[in-house]
Amino acid sequence: MSENRDSEHIVLEIPWDRCGTLVQRDNRFMATVSMEPEKTEEKSHVHDPGRLRELLYPGNHVLLRKARSPGRKTSWDIIAAWSENGGGHWVLVHSGYHREIGERVIKDGHISPFKGVRRVESEVKVGKSRLDHRLFIGDADVENGNDEVVFVEIKGCTLAVDSVALFPDAPTTRGTRHMEDLAEIARNGTRAALVVLIFHPHVKCFAPNEKTDARFATAFYNAIDAGVEVHPLVFEYVATGMSPRLCEKTKERKRGTGRVVFRKNVGVYRGAEKF
Repeated sequence: MSENRDSEHIVLEIPWDRCGTLVQRDNRFMATVSMEPEKTEEKSHVHDPGRLRELLYPGNHVLLRKARSPGRKTSWDIIAAWSENGGGHWVLVHSGYHREIGERVIKDGHISPFKGVRRVESEVKVGKSRLDHRLFIGDADVENGNDEVVFVEIKGCTLAVDSVALFPDAPTTRGTRHMEDLAEIARNGTRAALVVLIFHPHVKCFAPNEKTDARFATAFYNAIDAGVEVHPLVFEYVATGMSPRLCEKTKERKRGTGRVVFRKNVGVYRGAEKF
């Protein structure tokens, strides 16, 4: 894990309040965590609809944040989980931050795949779906109709096998529909793009997870053929001063800073073919 803030491109600060060990995943949105150092068990919210089997398994270490909303069933949110893949690193597993990360990237002229973004609209209705963003690119006034428009959908990716990032980690009818919507937009002559936020810093490429969801993979490649842009962006969640070893040895209630750092762009692969 990098700790050199001066050379990092920090996208978002996400602090953590406690570390712990996952006891079990109770259901899709809840897990039991043994909190350090007391070893007391707390029900914690899992804000990600994926399976996360490679990350949220009994005995793995997680970072948590105290819930800010009163009246919730759970007092804690799981922010990140440890992965040994690629030498060991924390993986952001709270999809509630994806929208903000994506929007910050889009507006950041240094790392955005879209140059000259003038305005960003969110939650845009397209047919029976809603896409994350509609971008207006250009210097002209929007009322004159001279801006270039780009429809953008953002997906978070927490699964990596060796050096390949894969999405989805569970079948996604909604994700397939989004790819079909983007493809239709592109066929009609408007720019459309998928931005993939990858949270494994070691990966070298991205591909759809055909074994898990063949329909999504087909829709994904059909969308590329229709002219949809795909931008896989690699990030790392850096938790300052915390590792699984330190989590196990801590004698006090430890909290710390965390940050989502942009690392690189990678390509899209289908076998030996690169798009």
